[in-house]
Amino acid sequence: MKKMFLLLSVICVFATATYAQSKSEKEVADAVEFMRKAMISGNKADLEKVACEKLSYGHSSGKIQNADEFVETIASKQSVFVTIELSNQTIKIVDNTAIVRHILTAQTNDGGKPGNVNLGIMLVFVKEHGNWKLVGRQAYKLLVPTPAAQ
Repeated sequence: MKKMFLLLSVICVFATATYAQSKSEKEVADAVEFMRKAMISGNKADLEKVACEKLSYGHSSGKIQNADEFVETIASKQSVFVTIELSNQTIKIVDNTAIVRHILTAQTNDGGKPGNVNLGIMLVFVKEHGNWKLVGRQAYKLLVPTPAAQ
């Protein structure tokens, strides 16, 4: 009985370790959350902090923005996010690069016109001087709406 308990305990420890986030994954998840909050607040300094100067920010419409355009569009309230919810997030890290995928569900108010978006997102972060910076973003329209959007 003791051997069985010990074996089950070891299996549980290894199973937990397999699913735990690494330190880098936690840092990237924190950077994504910082960006989410900055996009809602429209705080220019926070948006600049998360955006790499070489940012390529792709919208689901096909529009591409650089870092300055991304920051200015949100900070100037041309694009307003009232809420942003992220789901089904995955993070893959290779050296100093992280690929993040998630579903973004948001309420918007662009130009005083309320709206809703439900998009798939791929983010690419690079680690620069100890900080994870957004260098690439591509949004895409989902083929099947997620339950949160219905």
